[in-house]
Amino acid sequence: MRNVWKVFGPHPLRHLERVESGTAGPDGLHTVAVRDVSFDVRPGETFVVMGLSGSGKSTLVRCVNRLLEPTRGAVEVDGADVVSMSRSQLSEMRRRDWAMVFQHFGLLPHRRVLQNVAYGLEVSGVPRATREERAKEMIDLVGLTGVEHKFPHELSGGMRQRVGLARALAVRPRLLLLDEPFSALDPLIRTDLQDELLRLAQVVRQSSIFITHDLAEALKVGDRIAIMRDGRFVQVGTPEEIVLHPADDYVRRFAVEAPRAKVVRAGTIVRESVVLSGSETAQEALARLSEAGAGAGVVRGPDGQAPYAVTEEELLRACVEGGRLDKPRREEFAVVSEDEKLSGVMEKLVATGNPVIVRSAAGALLGIVDDSTAVKALSTPPAVAGGQW
Repeated sequence: MRNVWKVFGPHPLRHLERVESGTAGPDGLHTVAVRDVSFDVRPGETFVVMGLSGSGKSTLVRCVNRLLEPTRGAVEVDGADVVSMSRSQLSEMRRRDWAMVFQHFGLLPHRRVLQNVAYGLEVSGVPRATREERAKEMIDLVGLTGVEHKFPHELSGGMRQRVGLARALAVRPRLLLLDEPFSALDPLIRTDLQDELLRLAQVVRQSSIFITHDLAEALKVGDRIAIMRDGRFVQVGTPEEIVLHPADDYVRRFAVEAPRAKVVRAGTIVRESVVLSGSETAQEALARLSEAGAGAGVVRGPDGQAPYAVTEEELLRACVEGGRLDKPRREEFAVVSEDEKLSGVMEKLVATGNPVIVRSAAGALLGIVDDSTAVKALSTPPAVAGGQW
């Protein structure tokens, strides 16, 4: 989307011109719902638009497939100019390449689950045997095998929403639009469906725009999140960026309540440490820590010995005792990837009683996360934007 505006009222373009010139005031006739919004959704990405009621997020997603006509701006999907499409071209794209899941399930009450899931394929003219086989695959994918022949009224709310999701995925859409799909469900069912959506995102690699008013949901399902207010994007970033570096007080008020332990990664908060060799003496290691201005190091143990962390104080004691770093260690030191969430790191801190060692995706030793680092990650005020760990 590029510079998209949506104005409701009898003379939207005229009102938009007044808005841009600064001469527009409340006239009781026009409402500017979307204001000059631009963004890209990457292949396979779940892009979340999060905002309170009235922020413009549902209007925005309906401009993507022209359920609502943008007042101004460009919308492209895989290079196709959506705004200039004819009605027949638009209908074809909606049937073939796009799918939408709403808060209200929109299932056909007189059709069984199998026929509901196959409906989009039926409209596209897919032969019955082919569409029903595809529908069964999607029913299995969303975990509803065994209910193919039930009617919607025989299903729970969570099951009906799974049917809606299966119906959307059955057409293999290039773009999936989800407008508050789980907000009408009970919390436990909602959590289950969020987990299901994450699993499907890995299996199908679906490009999606997900609308929600719930920051916890946005942080859980989104690869990137756009915070929307009064028709504008206030901030766009990864879940970590939103939580750790909120752009302004509006975002900060959301971020302060965020489940930080489930968002922050070990690689973001790791204390970079000097990587020491097990063949070094304690005195040599201490000199290297002093030169680097570091208070701790990670020892790459010899002969397949697991790595372990060592502090400046431990090295000072070892110097007095004339020790070396290749002595076997009885303590347990957990090793995690840089993508491990803080919640997992904290579990290992408690279980071992020792700092947790962090590796890069390539296997390099990056450093440690200790108790004080974990506490800081949980308690650092969100107002500290752009700071370094």
